[in-house]
This record gives sequence, C-alpha cells and structure tokens, in this order.
Amino acid sequence: MSTLLTELGRHSVDLVLSDSPLTPAGGVRAFNHLLGQSGVGLFGTPQLVARVRRDFPNSLNRVPLLLPGRNTALRRSLESWLQLHELTPRIRGEFDDKALLKAFGQTGEGLFPGTLAIADEICRQYEVELAGELDGVVEHFYAISVERRIRHPAVLAISSTAKSALFT
Repeated sequence: MSTLLTELGRHSVDLVLSDSPLTPAGGVRAFNHLLGQSGVGLFGTPQLVARVRRDFPNSLNRVPLLLPGRNTALRRSLESWLQLHELTPRIRGEFDDKALLKAFGQTGEGLFPGTLAIADEICRQYEVELAGELDGVVEHFYAISVERRIRHPAVLAISSTAKSALFT
C-alpha cells in the first residue's frame, strides 16, 4: 500500500482503492472517499459448505479457515467475531492477497471470507457456495485521491459506479 500511496503523491496514479482509510501517518496528503460498505460471508466448496451450513455459525469449530493477513481491518473484524461467538476454527492459511485466498478456498483448503456485495460473482468465478453471513462484520471500501472533492473524470466515474452499482 505504501508504494501505491507514494505513486499517488507523485501523481503517477490518480486513485487508490482500499478496504481501509488512509491515516494521517501515511505521509501523503490525500483524502478518503467512502465508496460503500458490505456485509461479509464465508464461502467454500460445496462439500465444505455442506458440513457447516445446517448449524452455522456454531459448526465452524475445528473447520479449516483461510484468513486475510493480520494487518487488515477485515482480519481484526473476523477475529473479534470469532471470539464473540466463542468459535475456534483451524486456521489453514493467512493471505495478503485476496485473489490468492479465494483460489486456495476454491481448492477446498478451507472456508474463506468474502464481500456479500459481490457474492454472486465470488460463487460463479470460484465455483463455491455461501456458507453463511457473519452478522455484524462489515467491510468498508474507500477511494483515496489527492483531491478533497473528486473532479478527475476517471476517478469520478469509478467512484460513482461503485456507489450506484455495488453498494446500493
């Protein structure tokens, strides 16, 4: 992320999309624009989902789970949710790359979290099913730009499309 923010500060890129806002410690004068938010669910192969769907979320104990990297907002939310529900799944892997996390989930290595706003696309692309929704776990999405008010035509188009098509 730091490389992207440096490029943003140099005006080499016009926009950074992120699941967490830029903090003042980022070192770049930029602005967060909330695009939207979405609930989160757990996805997996049909065989794995069949094991957990009936008694979800209680059935998650000892089930293999793939998680995003430790330094993500989603990881912190997932850990809080698991602790709140007193669940102890088997952590099979931690991934900083969401596409890689989903690819491992597609092979049956474990359930994995995904954004409900694109649940249909996740199921279709990775040939998985939704095991259940994680009540109270929300993922936020931000457009980070050097403009306080977005005026750049491409950035404006991306932002308005995300707000109207994904997060309605």
